[in-house]
Amino acid sequence: MPLAPRAVDIPRIPGALKFYKVMSYVTGTFLLLLVAEMILKYCIDARDWALVMPGGMTDAATGDFVFLEPGFEIEAFGPHGFIALVPSDTVTAVNLSIGILIIHGWLYVAYLFSGFRIWSMMRWSFGKLLIIALGGIVPGLSFVVEHFYAKQVVEFLATQDTTTTPVKGEAA
Repeated sequence: MPLAPRAVDIPRIPGALKFYKVMSYVTGTFLLLLVAEMILKYCIDARDWALVMPGGMTDAATGDFVFLEPGFEIEAFGPHGFIALVPSDTVTAVNLSIGILIIHGWLYVAYLFSGFRIWSMMRWSFGKLLIIALGGIVPGLSFVVEHFYAKQVVEFLATQDTTTTPVKGEAA
């Protein structure tokens, strides 16, 4: 039988839900940006704009595998303009591709925190936490997970009084 949220946590759930919803959308959006950037970098040949399969070759001198980067990176404030696509090895200004990668990484940490917070307050099963965590690394999943889990929380809150807190010493 699943556990019900503790009475002391019920007034905190709406704020935690709002934080989770915001982080789901922001993290999911940056993940989609990251996917688009990876396609530009690894699947588009900068020489002729053709789709290519990511690949590499073995360096004859060292025997090491060398990954080929045929594509583009996003450059800002460079000689090509405010924002431009430039071949991967020619970035001379701010590399927005790296920026998108770093920002998504830190947003994912905040998303995990927000997901853990709502998960622990709602006292859901561990499987739901895993699905929430996957939402930040599977493109598009954060939007779907947020929709269904937020709906569950809203339905639960509709049956609760979220304006009062229990008296100290009252059983939770």
